[in-house]
Amino acid sequence: MSHKTRFVALIAAGALTLTLAACSSTTAPAGTGGAQLKDCNVGITMPTRSLERWINDGAQLQKALQGAGCTVDLQYADNKVDQQISQIQNQIAGGSKILVIASIDGTALGPVLEQAKKQSITVIAYDRLINGSPNVDYYATFDNYKVGQLQGNFLKDQLKLDSAAKPINFEPFAGSPDDNNAKFFFSGAWDVLLPYVQKGTLVVPSGKAPKSNDEWASIGIQSWQSDKAQAEMDNRLSSFYTGGKKVQAVLSPNDSLAIGIEASLKSAGYKVGTDWPLITGQDGDKANVKAILAGEQAMTVWKDTRKLGDRVFQMIQQINSGATVEVNDTKTYNNGVKVVPSYLIEPEVVTKDLVQSKLIDSGFLKASDVGLG
Repeated sequence: MSHKTRFVALIAAGALTLTLAACSSTTAPAGTGGAQLKDCNVGITMPTRSLERWINDGAQLQKALQGAGCTVDLQYADNKVDQQISQIQNQIAGGSKILVIASIDGTALGPVLEQAKKQSITVIAYDRLINGSPNVDYYATFDNYKVGQLQGNFLKDQLKLDSAAKPINFEPFAGSPDDNNAKFFFSGAWDVLLPYVQKGTLVVPSGKAPKSNDEWASIGIQSWQSDKAQAEMDNRLSSFYTGGKKVQAVLSPNDSLAIGIEASLKSAGYKVGTDWPLITGQDGDKANVKAILAGEQAMTVWKDTRKLGDRVFQMIQQINSGATVEVNDTKTYNNGVKVVPSYLIEPEVVTKDLVQSKLIDSGFLKASDVGLG
């Protein structure tokens, strides 16, 4: 998103906030109590229990809604598209008036959302945009392009790319090709890093360096699976890093892939403090925070999912009361059929020296979760 677009979006957000204050009142954010919602029936479908963040997201939103008197059906789809579609169909049949969907495949839900539209159900895409359907009413997510920018700029600064005297061996990874967010993560980072690849400052021995953002899926790891990232890194190291050649930096778009990449490096004999590369991540998962503290991961982009849950809870309140739903972006997220009104939340970089102040002191993680205190 350009600076101009951001500026316009922020002005629009301010105007919307003033409008909301004048014509309606929203109750307190999730977890803080507030007015009970009337005739509130919400279906929530999350992609999987295999990633820590989705468990936390689902449980938080369910707790907030139930505390406000809503009927809530929370489902996890085991990363199976057909299972998620079936769950949504059951929620429609069960009387859900609002659907909150973190999609597995953002292009596969058109028919079931058509069913929802016929029942006058409001659909909120949660964190992942649902593509190819006009029946997506709102989208709540983090600024996914900025996530990638933070990762790219971190590597740029830490590797001192503008003044590097020697080429730096670098391996980029991208997220799941069926996840719309993955292209934003990669684009944000690649807009920073590609010029250095083109100049030869960053060298990719594997050759897996997309020539443009549009080719991001060529290095995507299906379903964000750690074991697939590990296998891919194993292959790159064994095939292209022989004769003492070492990888010095890895762009990992999230923590799940980073864990797999780190396991591969350990198997290949890399040691922290000697030849361990810089590795990025995203989400602030417990295992990865431990890796950051151990020097195995340089950073993670923290998306405080409590803020996302609070925002979606407020959207549901506004929908339930007939108020205007607050958004702060009406230009960026085109799903191929429409631009979906969106609310974007700012992500943050967390490094080793920020774990305590950002993650522990805020209550996002317990010190004991990551071996502190």
